[in-house]
Amino acid sequence: MRSAGIAAAIAAIALAGCGTSITFVSSEPAPAASAASPPAAVGTAGPRPSSTGATFASTGAPTVDPTRVTLSLRRVATGFSAPVGIVDAGDGSGRLFVVEQAGRIRIIRAGAIADRPFLDISALVSCCGERGLLGLAFAPGFGRTSRAFYVDYTDAAGNTVVARATVGADPNVADAASLTSILHVDQPFANHNGGQLAFGPHGYLYIGLGDGGSGGDPYGNGQDRRTLLGKILRIDVSGPGTGGRRYRIPPDNPFADGVNGRPEIWAYGLRNPWRFSFDRSTGGLWIGDVGQDRYEEVDHLTMAGGRGANLGWNLMEGLHCYPSGTACRRTGLVLPVAEYDHSSGDCAIIGGFVYRGASSAALDGLYLFGDTCSGRIRAIVASATTVQTPTILRDTGLTISSFGQDASGELYVADLASGSIYEIVASAR
Repeated sequence: MRSAGIAAAIAAIALAGCGTSITFVSSEPAPAASAASPPAAVGTAGPRPSSTGATFASTGAPTVDPTRVTLSLRRVATGFSAPVGIVDAGDGSGRLFVVEQAGRIRIIRAGAIADRPFLDISALVSCCGERGLLGLAFAPGFGRTSRAFYVDYTDAAGNTVVARATVGADPNVADAASLTSILHVDQPFANHNGGQLAFGPHGYLYIGLGDGGSGGDPYGNGQDRRTLLGKILRIDVSGPGTGGRRYRIPPDNPFADGVNGRPEIWAYGLRNPWRFSFDRSTGGLWIGDVGQDRYEEVDHLTMAGGRGANLGWNLMEGLHCYPSGTACRRTGLVLPVAEYDHSSGDCAIIGGFVYRGASSAALDGLYLFGDTCSGRIRAIVASATTVQTPTILRDTGLTISSFGQDASGELYVADLASGSIYEIVASAR
């Protein structure tokens, strides 16, 4: 998930059943000597937002102050093996689905973990490091008009697969035989796989893909619109499309005609968008994009401003030209709304959510996110109109791997090391 230099500062975390250790904070492998030369980037033609200011939602003056928040964690359940995702199905059942990296999905209901996994595809999944079962999203109307859900995993060859599956008569057990691949993306290296899945406000499926791995994006994938790597994709899974696709291309995708880029692309210029989410109030897209050696960044795209956005990698790392000390052209780039550096033991941002729940009014309108190395949870004001310096809400000591949001808008955080899930609660001081 991150770059060289930090791995020596922290211990590897052994994962049961994986036969290796988690390397979300591992060193970057060197590019293979036999690899082909990096392809030239596609030209700059095509729709792009103009500047960082255009990406902010304007929902009124901020009404919360993150510096006056006292945040605490309440453990909900423990006993998971390397949890990397927490997802609500949106079906009103109150269940939370916990994604385990080695290939299982398990259910928390009323504080108890179901004995039987909801899904077990560990035989199909390559694990671990930055590989594994990495993402889960339930179709809109799940439990009412749909029985479908979608997973993102790395297969036995280490390539990304996005697949569809369904539940049968028992809503607590998926039909593993129904698993059908809808998208396959070759991965040149073992890291920067992305993995996040989420349905947006218009019912389309968004998919996060990292730049393909190694260090510094050696093939220039972030800026190359001929590849799906280093992108946020947006597809219509309501039926098969043309050209043998098992999905359709939304007609308002920025490169839907395929002329200036792959038609699946919604936004590009990303290094590793490990976790992103939609603000359930404004529809804005919030992305935690993992940095290289120096900076972690938060990106924010409105529904209007996100179309064809170029988020800058590998021209920039955070708000700074990359590599450090070089000059870069910022025209046409959508710059981060917040960043933090690695000077205090941080190394890899874990994107979270804008809080829209009812139990912790002190968090209302704050975007919360974490860092897997330091365990710090930070926040910025979602409605702010200037670049912010994040506020540290709590130094948790956890190995944060993901955040989750339930049907009521309450937030949760997963600890990779202990296998525990915590609910986030807060008060004003």
